[in-house]
Amino acid sequence: MVGTPQTAADDRQDPATEAFLAHRNLLFTVAYEMLGSAADAEDVLQETWLRWAGVDLGTVRDQRAYLVRITTHQALARLRTLGRRKESYVGPWLPEPLLTTPDVAEDVALADSVSMAMLLVLETLAPTERAVFVLREVFDVGYDEIAEAVDKSPAAVRQIAHRARAHVAARRPRRVVSATETRYALDAFQRAVETGDLQSLLDILAPDVVLLGDGGGVKQAVPRPIVGADKVARLLAGGWGRIDDISSLRPAQVNGYPALILQLDGELDTVVAVRIDDGLITGLYAVRNPEKLSHMGRETTLSR
Repeated sequence: MVGTPQTAADDRQDPATEAFLAHRNLLFTVAYEMLGSAADAEDVLQETWLRWAGVDLGTVRDQRAYLVRITTHQALARLRTLGRRKESYVGPWLPEPLLTTPDVAEDVALADSVSMAMLLVLETLAPTERAVFVLREVFDVGYDEIAEAVDKSPAAVRQIAHRARAHVAARRPRRVVSATETRYALDAFQRAVETGDLQSLLDILAPDVVLLGDGGGVKQAVPRPIVGADKVARLLAGGWGRIDDISSLRPAQVNGYPALILQLDGELDTVVAVRIDDGLITGLYAVRNPEKLSHMGRETTLSR
């Protein structure tokens, strides 16, 4: 990220740099949850830094709140641009997966908020609704602070928060699923895929399971959602079921939860995240677009 400080050692005496670095992981998490794109979140952080570097710190009462406000402004502007880009996107659009650190999984609320399933639910919110929901429900920001961040009155923000909360509640997984339960379902899914066992796939997939693939027009992927256990199982048994010497499936911690990584000839090919309800896989999200896999080479630290 050009122009943005990376370590405190760069300039220990600069209060603006120290404050930005102290909150950097938080700011990235805010931007990522609003955008579903790590690359765009990094751009938002750069824009945030450029604006923060010009602020008179003597006028700032709460540095964290001020930085979150700048980040939210920038993320909202980019979110609207991102919406226009998605309209011309080839095939289904999925959030950019992140290889996350173990502490993300330990924070159940944070892991739930950045899970692929939740990010897809957030995609159904209008930009301002998404910003309000993320700031209030995930980061517990006060209504007055959110109002400043989204240029609305506190009363309007309360109404938006109520509407967004109801919208998300109707679409999110029925309950927060533990990493252990996810790992159990994913292990069963991996064994079934590796053996091409159709019945084992049918046993772990929910009747109304949905498979989404994101190749971005660069890599081959299913062009539209595949719905139903029979269709999804037959597709997987006939395709991924042929795991051979040059391909492998391995588990990884992605967006706070266990996921699978498909490698071909030692190279990252696909990241497969899941949604689980009542012990069965109800959503499979396969990201193949190479532009969205750049953050899978290193762990990303998220924080609230």
